[in-house]
Amino acid sequence: MTDEAFPVAALSDFLPLPEGQRQYPVEYMDANSVVKLSEDESGAVVGVCDPGDEELLASLRAFHGGKVSFRRVDRGELSGYLGRRLAVMDAERAGPGAAEDERILLDRLANDAPIVNLVNSVMIEAIRKGASDIHIESYADQAKLRYRIDGVLQTVGLVEKGKFPAVASRVKIMANLNIMERRLPQDGRISVHLGEGTYDVRVSIVPISEGESIVMRLFNTEGAPLGLEDLGFDEVVTASLRELGRAPHGLILATGPTGSGKTTTLNALIREIASEGVKVITIEDPVEYRIDGVSQIQTNEGIGLTFPSLLRRVLRQDPDVIMVGEIRDATTAELSMRAALTGHLVLSTLHTNDAVSVIPRLRNMGMEPYMIAAVLRGVLAQRLVRVNCPACSRPREADASERALLKKYGLPVSRVMRGEGCDACNHTGFKGRTAVAEVLVPDGRVEELIIRGAQEADINEHLAGSGFVDLARNGLQKVASGMTTMEEVERAVLT
Repeated sequence: MTDEAFPVAALSDFLPLPEGQRQYPVEYMDANSVVKLSEDESGAVVGVCDPGDEELLASLRAFHGGKVSFRRVDRGELSGYLGRRLAVMDAERAGPGAAEDERILLDRLANDAPIVNLVNSVMIEAIRKGASDIHIESYADQAKLRYRIDGVLQTVGLVEKGKFPAVASRVKIMANLNIMERRLPQDGRISVHLGEGTYDVRVSIVPISEGESIVMRLFNTEGAPLGLEDLGFDEVVTASLRELGRAPHGLILATGPTGSGKTTTLNALIREIASEGVKVITIEDPVEYRIDGVSQIQTNEGIGLTFPSLLRRVLRQDPDVIMVGEIRDATTAELSMRAALTGHLVLSTLHTNDAVSVIPRLRNMGMEPYMIAAVLRGVLAQRLVRVNCPACSRPREADASERALLKKYGLPVSRVMRGEGCDACNHTGFKGRTAVAEVLVPDGRVEELIIRGAQEADINEHLAGSGFVDLARNGLQKVASGMTTMEEVERAVLT
């Protein structure tokens, strides 16, 4: 389509222009030099400054279902309209700092570099602080910026309310999302390069009452791979996991809440299992770590690549070891257990509170007790707790409740450690995280109890008499050693 095919129009010929939800977002109009002039049941009339942008025209036709005609408008006239609209929006907010918001937004209208720099600086700071997630949430008067560092959210700043729409649009553009969509959730991804590192950023945006909530999860795709010895497990737990990884077939499960490190542990175990003589295939959502010599598959429900459908096809690839990112439903559970029963070693994750709870969970998903007993080789339950900062942690006397709890578990300790807070730990008293874990390796008695359909209490009673170290005991051992605090163990394990 040529420029001459568009009649020239003045915005004043279409006053009043559509406003509110009937108009495009200001950021979209600014970025694409476009404005909706009118719209009724017959279609929309859209003003564009660059009639030669065929990609823009195609997206607008798709958005309006083909019911659209175009006019060529003057860029200066459109800029004046957008400036007036921004001023009105800020006046309507009538909150503190409205004049400053207006200045910032009008500056962005002429040059959006401040917003670009703001979003870039937020990501750079998060990466340098070792954050796993970035949260930007819009509220009535302002937007809050928080980082999740060592598993705990920390507020690091506020974003002016007037800046938030531009920040949201910038993130959407980077993640290749629809910046015109503010009513439905959207998911995307960004690849960020910083120094010698490459970070995969998973973006989730959902509408909330006062705007939108943006969450960006950071993955270092080129970081040094972690081995089992790097995860903070006790020697006994590490040895048990390595022994399980040598099993020729069966089912190994890692359990715990979201963010407890289950996938990281399974990936570390996969690295030890993978070799020239072993074919390993993983099915993940998402693929968080790249592993040399392993065939990794990303699920995509939009085109039918679900855990069950992929698992059926993976079995035809003659694998020795299969990792299924998560057992979410009965179909995936049954396929995983049948694969384990037919000579494959299957690793997966499941959401339960502890290792023993896996057994009733599988029963509730319709799995027969005899099959659970036949294929279940081991269950790892884990949590992550923050580690006392080595630069500022100091000993202190344990209080009465701490001494009583430690004594109950056979740990008569009178002094415990606690970080006081310093520049090295961002004044939190903690630096890094370590794992608290328990490993259930079913013996003959446990298998018998599973087949009989015994209750969790019966299995726990047997384990208590067999020297089984549960999550609480393992966590308190780390308190007694000075590695972490009682508050951390209570937060992660004892609640």
